[in-house]
Amino acid sequence: MKAAIHTKYGPPEVVQVREVAKPVPAPDEVLIKVHATTVNRTDCGFRSAEYFVSRFFSGLLKPKYQTLGCDFAGVIEEIGIEVKNFKVGDKVFGFDDEKFGGHAQYKTLAARKAIATMPAHSTFEEAACIFEGGHYALGNIRAAKVKSGQNVLVNGATGAIGSAAVQLLKHFGARVTAVCAKPHMDLVATLGADKVIDYTSEDFTKIDKRFDFVFDAVGKSSFAKCKMLLKEKGFYISTELGKRGANVFLALAAPVMGGKKVLFPLPTYNQEDVNYFKQLVEQGSFKPVIDKAYMLDHIVDAYKYVETGMKIGNVVIRIE
Repeated sequence: MKAAIHTKYGPPEVVQVREVAKPVPAPDEVLIKVHATTVNRTDCGFRSAEYFVSRFFSGLLKPKYQTLGCDFAGVIEEIGIEVKNFKVGDKVFGFDDEKFGGHAQYKTLAARKAIATMPAHSTFEEAACIFEGGHYALGNIRAAKVKSGQNVLVNGATGAIGSAAVQLLKHFGARVTAVCAKPHMDLVATLGADKVIDYTSEDFTKIDKRFDFVFDAVGKSSFAKCKMLLKEKGFYISTELGKRGANVFLALAAPVMGGKKVLFPLPTYNQEDVNYFKQLVEQGSFKPVIDKAYMLDHIVDAYKYVETGMKIGNVVIRIE
């Protein structure tokens, strides 16, 4: 089968499309013929190993799993003898940042993991984009214990995580102020934002409004800059570690701090979460934003585009 592999850490060019052995499902696994996947910040981070700590999960000196791709959507081609909750022919989607494998024509996954049948009427490309940004956004929203009627600011509202966060926050009844560049203000408004700020013409950290939760979905600000935006018991969360890992240390100190706090929740997910997003999509409460699509043979170009930091929502890889 064809797969995009990397045998060493580095820039996008370390990824090469090659012929590799087709995987065989274990008794508790399904074999998925992948139709679509994505290139996202998770893939980029593990490929580059820019944060050295990632190597403790992916391999200290070289990649343990050579085929990246945590998002996937496709069709089950084979099931292990122990699998009871899926059948051959099921259209499925899901997420796997443990063994990855989405950047290939086939991947295997245990049937108890983060996989579900696709939402009704979703295309493979749409389904492949549902979970990566969505589950990061949901985990942070849950950590901040957002309630209906609260005021929330989302910085970086056009990324996969930010665009998901705006939609999820509105679903939970929050009042959302979103920050993005001027060309994308209308898009963010259609996602449900109550107010949209153009960061190229206005410094969002200087506005008068105060928030229960400030979510930096692109990690380009800091707690110091956003602290004045928070209400007395407000929370700040960033998707990045911060300068010299500041967000981690501030989060560790949060239990003994009064008032405004930094949280740094570790992402978790399970099959229940995948089914939850399926329901949201079918209800019309969530729709992933898609920017561009590339064929697998052009995956290096996709990586380069994602790393410009200018993508809007998700970048799709078409396997077939």
